Amino acid sequence: MRHTCPVSSAATAVPTPPPFPPPPSPSPYIELGRDQWRALASTAPLPLTQTDLESLRGLGDPIDLAEVDVVYRPLTALLEDYIATARERARRISDFLDVGPHPTPFVVAVAGSVAVGKSTTARLIAHLLGRFPQTPRVALVTTDGFLLPNAVLEERGLTARKGFPESYDRRALLDFVAAVKSGAERVKAPVYSHTVYDVVPGRSVAIERPDVLVLEGLNVLQPAPRGHGADPPGPRNRASRAAEASALAVSDFIDFSIYVDADPRDIRRWYLDRFLTLKRTAFQDPGSYFQRYATVPDDIALAAADEVWESVNLANLRENIAPTRGRATLVLRKDADHHMTRVLLRKI
Repeated sequence: MRHTCPVSSAATAVPTPPPFPPPPSPSPYIELGRDQWRALASTAPLPLTQTDLESLRGLGDPIDLAEVDVVYRPLTALLEDYIATARERARRISDFLDVGPHPTPFVVAVAGSVAVGKSTTARLIAHLLGRFPQTPRVALVTTDGFLLPNAVLEERGLTARKGFPESYDRRALLDFVAAVKSGAERVKAPVYSHTVYDVVPGRSVAIERPDVLVLEGLNVLQPAPRGHGADPPGPRNRASRAAEASALAVSDFIDFSIYVDADPRDIRRWYLDRFLTLKRTAFQDPGSYFQRYATVPDDIALAAADEVWESVNLANLRENIAPTRGRATLVLRKDADHHMTRVLLRKI
């Protein structure tokens, strides 16, 4: 009888190969690094001087011509392409319907946190697009003018939530954007004063059928609210009634949207630095709403500003602003020094 030696399973076991790494999560965005973005449209015009830049950049934003060249030369070239495509589509639809052309403004929205630099972005885009022969008429409007007056905020218990979606006259803002986008000849927007920290009664700016409207604000990418009880009743135009009936939001009238993004810790630092600068400049004005901070020690003023950042601005960023980032056509990501590090552009 032949005996066989048992062979241990350990001697014959085949090593298990390491698992394959999971595939990357699908994304609706194409991500480009700084150098990749800079290489695009390198020969496109950039009609901007140092004097122009000094008048356009926001307080505390250290952007220089080199950074403008990296970020805004490709961006404005891309926007011009989007505008040309939108116009061609409108022409084709007019031909199909056998009606005369009815061009309407191209709406660019700029969103992001307080102190992230969205105002600089909006001003630069408006200035640069206005220098191109295809878009000579560019209007810039901030949503600050659509904040409810301070007296109304106080009456409704919303003073501590100024800047949150419910602190705006959302119906008036929707009226405005719907009318502009519909091609109205002349639409008025209310004016906000950062000196008195309130809407200026009786003052407005007229928007008269621009080629491009640049709309800048914290909450411009918000979806339609559930219900409309937070807004006061009042007269509404046909476009607004139709928008409300369809549960539309301002973001539904936007053709291209930009979200300016950064680490909240960096934004907090920029916010506090800006507050200190304002304490030594604009807050010295006897008419300033914040004049009371002009004479107190810096550490006390900074402690008060930090409390506002934590309880209002950071809370609003987390609850309302950052969740809209994924609705943007393009995301500009900044590093701790305000330099753009990467761009995310929607591919769908």
